[in-house]
Amino acid sequence: MFFDGGYTYSNFLMNVIAIFAFVVWFWLLVVIFGDLVRRHDISGWGKALWVIGLVLFSYLGILAYLITQGRGMAERNVQQAQQARDELRRVVGFSAADEITKLDQLRKSGSITDDEFKRLRAKLV
Repeated sequence: MFFDGGYTYSNFLMNVIAIFAFVVWFWLLVVIFGDLVRRHDISGWGKALWVIGLVLFSYLGILAYLITQGRGMAERNVQQAQQARDELRRVVGFSAADEITKLDQLRKSGSITDDEFKRLRAKLV
């Protein structure tokens, strides 16, 4: 595939597209395998079937997984990010009470309005 028929612009473009398609395929496989490993809602057999399908049918398997499990992937990513954020806050010593105190000081100094204070406080609680 590389350099067939000389090194023309069209050959270069096709090579770039082929490399891009391979990189995207590999990246999607890593993302999907990561999602499969973290899932707790399907059994090991279900995971094994997905892996076999992804390996045997490559692009078709990836598209099938994204179509059927895309919403769940997004929800699991949000949940994992929230857990990581909560763990970081716990380790660093973040507390909602401290943040509410800081917000109250900002409100008293006039830096934020009462509406902003209420909106930001609702996010913390």
